[in-house]
Amino acid sequence: MMVMLNPLWIRSAVALAEAGSFTRAAAVLDLTQAAVSQHVGQLETRLGAIVIRRSRRLEWTPAGLALLEYARELEAADKRLAARLADTDALRGALDLVTPGSVGLLLYPLLLDLQRAEPGLVICHRFAPDSEVIDAVASNRSELGIATTRSEDPRLTAMPFLEEPLELIVPAGETVRDWHDLERIGFIDHPDGQAMATRLLSRRFDGNPGVRRLPVRGFSNQISLILEPVARGLGFTVLPRYARQAFDKATHIRVVEGVAVVDTLWLIHRSEWPLSARAGHVLRHLRYMITSLRGE
Repeated sequence: MMVMLNPLWIRSAVALAEAGSFTRAAAVLDLTQAAVSQHVGQLETRLGAIVIRRSRRLEWTPAGLALLEYARELEAADKRLAARLADTDALRGALDLVTPGSVGLLLYPLLLDLQRAEPGLVICHRFAPDSEVIDAVASNRSELGIATTRSEDPRLTAMPFLEEPLELIVPAGETVRDWHDLERIGFIDHPDGQAMATRLLSRRFDGNPGVRRLPVRGFSNQISLILEPVARGLGFTVLPRYARQAFDKATHIRVVEGVAVVDTLWLIHRSEWPLSARAGHVLRHLRYMITSLRGE
C-alpha cells in the first residue's frame, strides 16, 4: 500500500515540469534548488524514477507522467471543493427536493422548465409523505422539503410556502345534496384520504356518522391515478386542488363547492446553515411561476 504523498513534493514536481529545470522551479517556488531536488528524490523513493536528467532537458518517465496526471486531478478536486464551499454559483450543481405528491404535481413541471433553461442545474425531485419529507431534510439527504404539517424538530426551519385547498370531487354527472348522496356514490380512498375527507366533510355535513362509515369503492396510492376511478363514475374522493388541476380528464369530474378547508404547506430546511445559492434560485423561480399561474 502506497504511503500518502506529501503535497509539497507534488508541488515541486509540478513546478519542475512547468519550468523545465530545477533552477527555474526553485525560483518559482521560492525554494533552493537543493530543496526541489530533495522533494523529487522523496517521490522517486516512493514511486521509482519520475524524471531523467539530461544535459539540456528533463525527460519524464511513465511513473512521472502518472504523477503529473494525479497532480492535475488533485488540483481539479481542490477547485471543485472550493466552488462547493463558496457556493456562489446559483446556476450549476445538484439540488435535492422532496415534497408530497399533490403539490409535487404542480411543482415538477416548473422544475423541469427551469432545468431546461439552466442546463447546469441538476434537480432531483422525489414524492414522499410528510414523515419521510421531514426525515430526509433532517438527515441531510435532501436540502429542501415541503410538508403539510409544521415540523417541531429543532434542527429544522419551517416557513409558510403555499396554501393548498382541499376539494370534494365527484364524477361529472353526480349531484351531492346531503350525506346520503355520498353514501350512494361511495368513497375512493388513498393514503391521506381518511384524514383529508374527515377535515373537509366534518365542516360540510354537521352531525355526519363519520368517513369510516362510508362505503369504499376503491383505493390508490398513486397521486396521479386517484381521480381515474372518479372520472369513470366509481366514486368520489377528497384531494388537494393541485392534484385535481394536474388531472387531464377535467370534463369527467366535478368539484362540489361549499365550505373551504385550506392547508398550509411548509418549506423546511436545516436550521444550522443557509440555503445554497442554487436552492435560493430555484425557490425564487417557483414562487414567481406560482404567482404567475394564479394571475397575481
